[in-house]
Amino acid sequence: MDKKIGKNISSGAQKVERVEQTPAQQARAEAQAAEHAAAEARYEAAKVRAAKKEAAKTPSRKESALQEKLKKKEERLERRAEAQSAKAEKRAAKAARREMLRQESAAEKKTRMAREKRERLAQKRKAAQEKEARLAEKQAQRRRRQEQRSSKDKSGGKKRAPGIGGWIAAVSILGAACLALSAVVTVGSFRMAERTMQAANGYRATLYELVSVSEDMDDSFAKLRISSGAGEQRALLTDILVDAALMEDAIARFPIDAATSTDMSAFVNRTGMNARAMLRRITADGALGARELERIGELYEINAGLCAELNDLALHTPDKELAAFFEGGAGSVSERFSQLGQSAAKRPEEIGDAPFAGEGNVGQNAVIGLAEVSSARAEEAVRRAFAPYHVADVRMTGETLARSVRAYNFVVTDEAGAEYFAQVTKNGGKLVFFDSDTPCSQHNFSLENCTSLAQEFLSSLGYDDLTPVWFSEAGNVASVTFVADIGGVRAYPDMIRVRVCEERGRVVGMDAHAYAGNHHGTRDLQPGISQEEARANLSSQLCVQEAHLALIPLGGREMLTYEFLCRCGEEEYLLYLDADTGEEVRIFRVHESAQGSYLA
Repeated sequence: MDKKIGKNISSGAQKVERVEQTPAQQARAEAQAAEHAAAEARYEAAKVRAAKKEAAKTPSRKESALQEKLKKKEERLERRAEAQSAKAEKRAAKAARREMLRQESAAEKKTRMAREKRERLAQKRKAAQEKEARLAEKQAQRRRRQEQRSSKDKSGGKKRAPGIGGWIAAVSILGAACLALSAVVTVGSFRMAERTMQAANGYRATLYELVSVSEDMDDSFAKLRISSGAGEQRALLTDILVDAALMEDAIARFPIDAATSTDMSAFVNRTGMNARAMLRRITADGALGARELERIGELYEINAGLCAELNDLALHTPDKELAAFFEGGAGSVSERFSQLGQSAAKRPEEIGDAPFAGEGNVGQNAVIGLAEVSSARAEEAVRRAFAPYHVADVRMTGETLARSVRAYNFVVTDEAGAEYFAQVTKNGGKLVFFDSDTPCSQHNFSLENCTSLAQEFLSSLGYDDLTPVWFSEAGNVASVTFVADIGGVRAYPDMIRVRVCEERGRVVGMDAHAYAGNHHGTRDLQPGISQEEARANLSSQLCVQEAHLALIPLGGREMLTYEFLCRCGEEEYLLYLDADTGEEVRIFRVHESAQGSYLA
C-alpha cells in the first residue's frame, strides 16, 4: 500500500505525517488517546488532592511546642530590648538634668523649684478633688439606696396592716411610723454630711487659692527686689496690688480666728498700701528710693515665710487634721495659723503708716539748696544727737547718693554694744534717719509717755512745731508719726516717723526724710471756704469726730484741704475735702489690728 505524504499545516514549524489507517487501528488509537487523557486527569486530580492534604495537615505536638517556645523567646527578647531602651533613655535624661542643674543660675534654680512646687501642688489638688468626688458619689449612692429601702419599708407596712387584728395593726402602724421617722432622720443626716463636705471642700479650695496667690506675690517681690526700671517696677507693683486684693478676699472666707484674720489682713493691707505709695513715688520721682527698696525686702521676707508655711500646710497636713480645723476644732493646724498671723504682723512701723506716708518730695527738694557740710561736721552732728546714748564709737561707712537725698552713713555703737545706723544729709548736715534692732521685751512706758519722749528728742535735733497724728504699738515698740504744724494747719508732706522702745523709754528709730525735703519757705494756707461749708458736703451718714485744716501731697503738688475724722456705724474714715471747692479728694478707711490702726 502506498504511503501518502500529508500537507504541511504547521506554518512550517512542524510537519505531521498522516498515514491512512484501518478502522480497527483508528479505534485503538482513539481508545489509547482517551486512556491517556483519563490518566492525565487522574494525575492532575491526585496532585490537587495531595496539595489539599498537605495544606490540611496539622503540625505535630513537638513542632507546635517548638514554635511556641520560639515565639515566647522572640517576645522576651523584644521586652528586654524595650527595657534596655527605656533604661538608656532614663540615663540620658538623668545625665541631661544633672548637666542642666550644674549650669543653671540661682535665678533659674529658683524659677524651676517654684514651677516644680506648683506642679506638685496641682497634682495634690487634683488627687484631693478626685477623692472628694468619689466620696460624694459614694454618699449619693448610699443616700439613694437608703431612700429606696425606706420607701419599701413604708409600702410593706401598709400591706401587712389590714385584716390581722387590732393590736397587730397598731404595732404595724407604729413600726411603719418609726421606719419613716428613721428614714427622715437618716436622709437629713446625709444631707447635713453633704453640706459639711461642701463647706470643707470650699475651705480646701480657699487654702489652695491662698497658696497660689502667695506664690505669685513671692515671685513679684523677688523680681521687684532686683528691678531697676520704672516700667517693670510699675507692672510688678500693680501685680502685687491685685494679689493683695485676692488674698484679702480669700482670708475673709477662711475659718481662722478673729485675731489671726486681723493680723494676716494687716499684712495684706500693709502690702497693698506700700504698693500704692511706691506707685505714686515712681510717678512723682521716676524711681524708688533706698527706703522703698528696704521696705520691699522686709515685705518679701514676711511673704516668703507666709508662702512656705501655707505650702507646707497644704501639702503635708493630714486630711483628718485639716478636716478638724475646717470644722472649727482647735489643734495643731489652728496653732500654726495663729503663728502665721503673728509672723505676718511684723514691722509695726509699717502697719501704723499715717495718711500720705511715703509720698516723697512735693515740689522742689528743700535740702538741695542748703550748704554742703564735710563728713567731720556730719560726725559731730551724730555725736551731739546721740550724746544721751553714751556713745562708745562712731564710724562712717559710706555715702548714699539717691535722687532725693545725698547723705553720709554712720554706724553708732553705745556703751552696751547696741548699734544704730544713721544718715546725715550732705546739704545742711541734718540727721534725717536712724534705726536699730535693739530688742524691747517689757512694757514700762505708756504710749502717751513715748509720744512725749519722741517729741523731746525731735526738739533736741531742731525739729520743732510738730503735732502727732498717728500712733501704733507692737512688740513693746511705740510708733508715732508727727507732721509740721504751721499756724494750725497740719502739713502732711512735712512728716517725721519715730519709734520708741517702751522698755527703756528711748528712741530707737526715726525717719525725717520727708520733713527735710518738703519743709521750706512759706505756703498759701488761706482756705477758700469755711469748715462749715466744707462739712455740708459730707454724706449725711457720717458723724464728724474731728476736723482740721491739712496740707496734703496730691499728684506731685500740695493741696490745702479740710481733714475730717468721721464714723459711720462701727466704721471709721478719714476724708479730705478741697479747702477751695469742698470737693472730696481722698478717702481712707481706718482699720484696727492688734498692732494699731492702718489705712485702706
